[in-house]
Order: sequence, then C-alpha cells, then structure tokens
Amino acid sequence: MNNSCFFADLIMWIESNITERLFLDDIAKKSGYSKWHLQRLFKNHTGVSLGSFIKLKKLEFASNEILRKEGTITDVAMKYGFDSLQDFTRCFTRHYGLSPSKFRKKEKTLARCYDIQKNQ
Repeated sequence: MNNSCFFADLIMWIESNITERLFLDDIAKKSGYSKWHLQRLFKNHTGVSLGSFIKLKKLEFASNEILRKEGTITDVAMKYGFDSLQDFTRCFTRHYGLSPSKFRKKEKTLARCYDIQKNQ
C-alpha cells in the first residue's frame, strides 16, 4: 500500500471515530507503526502533527453541528471529547476567532441575509 492510500485510510478512520477519545497509542496500534514513527510520517505527509489534526477535525465536526443547531454547545463539546465547555470555547475561539455561541449567531444572521438576497 502506498503512503497516500495509507494516510487516506487513516484519516477516514479518524473521521469515522471522531467522537471517540483518540489516543496516539491506539491510532499507532491500528496503523502498525510505533506512535513516534507514525507521528513523524503523518507530519511529513500532511504538514501538521497528528494531535493537531485530530483537534482540528473535532473542531470542524463540532462547528458543523453548532451551525445545524444539533444540541447545546455544551453537548457538542462533550460529544467531541473536550474536557470542559471552557476548554472547547478556548480552542474554538482560537481557531475560528469567535466563541461557539457568537459563531452560531453570526452564521444564523448570514444565512438569513443570504435567504433575503436569494429571494429578491
């Protein structure tokens, strides 16, 4: 199996298990590499560390749920394995530049504006 297929499969597995606690040891065991070697390979292939990639994916999936209003922000934070609402809010704000609640409100306003423009 070439590296591209390996990483595509690994990323697909991570995404399909994104609501689980993903430990480097478990991912390494699944991959067949030591966790140190896997992290080096992953960073060389993607340009981002495996831990950062997982956190970014969790934020991406969480932001989609926030936009779709699937549960409270606290529920979303816990679903994606953040230790607390404060930890989630801090990570989310650092990544998106808005708190999760402001993100939800801003996107709702933008969607309403888009609907108005679309209907004109």
